[in-house]
Order: sequence, then structure tokens, then C-alpha cells
Amino acid sequence: MVKVIIGCLLVIGITACSTSGTMLDTMALPKLYAKAHDALKHGDYLAAEKAYQRLITRFPSGRYSEQARLDLAYAQYRNHEPDDAYSTINHFIKTFPAHKHVDYAYYLRGLINFNRTNGVLERWFDSSDAQARHDQAYNLKSFDDFSKLSRRFPHSAYAADAHQRMIYLRSELAQFEINVARFYLRQRAYIASANRAKYVIEHYKRSPQINDALAILCRSYLMLGQKKLASQVRQTLLLNDPHHPYLTDPKWPHASSILGNLIPFHVRH
Repeated sequence: MVKVIIGCLLVIGITACSTSGTMLDTMALPKLYAKAHDALKHGDYLAAEKAYQRLITRFPSGRYSEQARLDLAYAQYRNHEPDDAYSTINHFIKTFPAHKHVDYAYYLRGLINFNRTNGVLERWFDSSDAQARHDQAYNLKSFDDFSKLSRRFPHSAYAADAHQRMIYLRSELAQFEINVARFYLRQRAYIASANRAKYVIEHYKRSPQINDALAILCRSYLMLGQKKLASQVRQTLLLNDPHHPYLTDPKWPHASSILGNLIPFHVRH
């Protein structure tokens, strides 16, 4: 009896899916787009995806199809499918570089990568340097997209938000380099720590991490016997931040915690 019931349910499910697919195949273009858009508006992202994909397959060109590709990427993004969303929006940008909504396409592509990096807990429990670098690659791509949007479309409705996200990303990218520099410093790899610190100073001039970079560079130079260079960097740090802990604490930088010692590349704020 149970097998019969399960069999009936499976038949009903398959029939429902088949009926739904047939309906999408017979709908007129405006009605099909309206159905997809309605599903998107009500947060049924999976249904929206299916409808948009069917629309693009049936009507591969025209304004409805172009808008459907944008909407599909957004539905995939909201449905936690970043790889599919990125592929869809990337194809849109390459296919329609002069589209009137290409500014939104750059913004969405940046947003997809912006939200792909691990959260705080994952950073704590994932001790992999490879994962940290993977996250940074997404951050760099996201920064690049927001930067392109800001340069090419300074008056876009998305430009202000993109600019704020760039500030955040710049800080994240700089902080990663500082964390690695601190790790090298604790490992007495002073050339490596100096190089990381110089990279922050050269590439993230407006980030809050500049003073930490100067402090690490100063300590690295001292340990390498470069007293003149260390003195010059120290003077710059004194001008920038006379209360920086490095100037009064010979043991700076400290590991943030026992966990921090175990996970040298996790982000510290």
C-alpha cells in the first residue's frame, strides 16, 4: 500500500513538472516574461530561473530576452548560485557591452563576488592559506567591477554604493596583506614581512592599515640591520600616528589570540 502511495505521488510530481514546462512552452512572450518577473518579485527565485531560461531558449533575441538575462543572473544570485550567476552576467556584459543597463550588470557582477568570500566563522575555522587567497581573488574581482562602474558610469544610480563597497574592499585587501606581514614578522622572515608592508604602502595608500604597514616595515628594517631606513620609516609613522602601539611596545605586533596563532591568515580588525 505504501509503495502504491509513493508511486502515485511520484507520478503526480512528474505530471506537474511536465505540465508546468508545457505551459511555459506555450505562453506568449510578454506573458512568459510577466510570469518570470512576478516569481522574481515574490522571491520564488527557482521558478523565476526556470521561466527566464525557458524565455531565453524560446526567444533568444530582442529586448525581452536581453532583460531576461539580467533578471536571470539576479535570480541565480539571490538563489545562492554564485557560479551560475557570475557566468550569466559575465556573458551578458560580453554580448551586450553597450546595453543601456550595462552599468547594473557591472554592479551585479561586483556584488556576486563581494558576497562569495567566507564569513567570519568560516575564516576562524578554515586555517587554509589557499582559502584565504581564494577569498582575496574574489575581493579583487569585485573591486575591479565596482571600479569600472565608477569610472565608466560616474552618474549611475549604483555608483555611490559601489564606491562605498570599494572603500570596504580596499581595507579588506590591505588587512590581508598586513596579516601575512605580521605572520612573517613572527616567523622572523623579515625580508618577506618588509615586502608585504611595502606593498600595502604602495598600493593601499588611503587604507586605515597604512600605519600598521609602516610599523611592520620599521621593525623589519631594524631586524635586518637597516637602521637608517628604519629611522626614516619611524619618523613617517610618528607624523602619521604618534600614538601607534609600535612606538611604545617593543613586542608589537601581538597575536590577537591563541586562535590567531593557529590561523595566521584570518582577518583581524
